[in-house]
Amino acid sequence: MVKLNKIYTRTGDAGSTGLVDGSRCPKHAARIEAIGAVDEANSAIGYAALALIPAQAGALTRIQNDMFDLGADLATPGSDFTPSPMELRMVPAQTDWLEAAIDALNDGIPPLTSFILPGGDEGAARVHIARASVRRAERAMTALADAEAVNPAALAYANRLSDYLFVLARAINLAGTGEVLWVPGASRR
Repeated sequence: MVKLNKIYTRTGDAGSTGLVDGSRCPKHAARIEAIGAVDEANSAIGYAALALIPAQAGALTRIQNDMFDLGADLATPGSDFTPSPMELRMVPAQTDWLEAAIDALNDGIPPLTSFILPGGDEGAARVHIARASVRRAERAMTALADAEAVNPAALAYANRLSDYLFVLARAINLAGTGEVLWVPGASRR
């Protein structure tokens, strides 16, 4: 259980931040960039949830909890990705849930015949913003993985999450005003 009595600690005033193992690293380090990108994506998901029906918003709340798990995983250096009482690690079951949710949403959605412009209904537009934020977080995570060990389950989760958000945006638009399709070269007259 997390208990924060004081929000500011002054320990980061010199430009470093603490990790789960007690070590410190610069706030501009690739690990912190990845953690920050996950935090931004989580905020975008929360913003999207405000415009959705309760069942969709509930799914996003579950995902937001997973995003905190993801941030905790990234904040734990090392190459042992086994969860323990002291180390919260992403597990394949979290990605499995996303895959089942994608399959359920995708059931009944017609195949794509064009690329989709990120927009449509307000909820779908917000979900597209969240999807793009998750993609940025995934890029930051893979950049970190080029230099340091990153839990493969964390990388898979981020990749699948953007897929989930894409399909969710499609489902929202198809239930509402419809998808906004890309028309190649439409403005080249």
